[in-house]
Amino acid sequence: MEAPTKRVEIIPAKRRALILEHLRINGAASIQELADSIGGSQSTIRRDLEHLMEGGYLERTHGGALLVPPLQATFERESQINAHMQRAQKIAIGAEAALRINNRESVIFEASSTVMEVVRAAALRDLSLTVVTNSLEIAQVSSDVPSWRVIMPGGTIRPGGWRSLWGEPGESFFNTVHADVCVTGAYAVSGNVLTDAALEVASLKRKMIQSSRRTIVVVDSSKFSAPSFSTFCELSAIDELITDDGIKPEYLEALQSYGTKVTVVPMKGTAPR
Repeated sequence: MEAPTKRVEIIPAKRRALILEHLRINGAASIQELADSIGGSQSTIRRDLEHLMEGGYLERTHGGALLVPPLQATFERESQINAHMQRAQKIAIGAEAALRINNRESVIFEASSTVMEVVRAAALRDLSLTVVTNSLEIAQVSSDVPSWRVIMPGGTIRPGGWRSLWGEPGESFFNTVHADVCVTGAYAVSGNVLTDAALEVASLKRKMIQSSRRTIVVVDSSKFSAPSFSTFCELSAIDELITDDGIKPEYLEALQSYGTKVTVVPMKGTAPR
């Protein structure tokens, strides 16, 4: 007699990210549909939907949920949920961006989930780097690479599980730095501007870009949306933007019309653009 298959429990943050991804693709879904697609009991899915509704991610419908784009300029996803959103796209973008980093360069890695994938991909290459980062997680991963020297700028740990440093003395530190490259994410790309939902985050990103000879922006295709609260740079300030092939043609054309170098990473099973 065969032993029953053990069901793998998905951690709440990942399950909630999968719910949001399912709703992003399908628009709306019932609790039963989400339970069948993602896994978990109906009661678990119901609790997840309540959590996501309270956070402003979606609206509840009779027996299910409907995804609604957040209207608040200061809206931010929870850090743990954000790390699991568009995961495959972030990994592919990170692998492409890591190829832009050269041996013996000094690199500023901003604290974002997509930049983390750049770091993981770069760690697999035989590079000697000086790494500057405000991310505790990126610093930890980078410190495990023997040929990388890791520097943290200091600051205050941002609340909400973000595990990153912002404010002083970090901002003043970047006035003294002249790095080869900055790799940063963005909360939203809107027309000619890159924005973030938090003032302190936008302020530090601005300093990082100003202290680097070239800047690479890594954003998955879901980031092309209405602007968030604070602009940290215009497209003219960056050297390349790397995204995935889920980007809508009109957004890609708009980027190219500004003269921005754009690299579109094809996802597995799709034809490259």
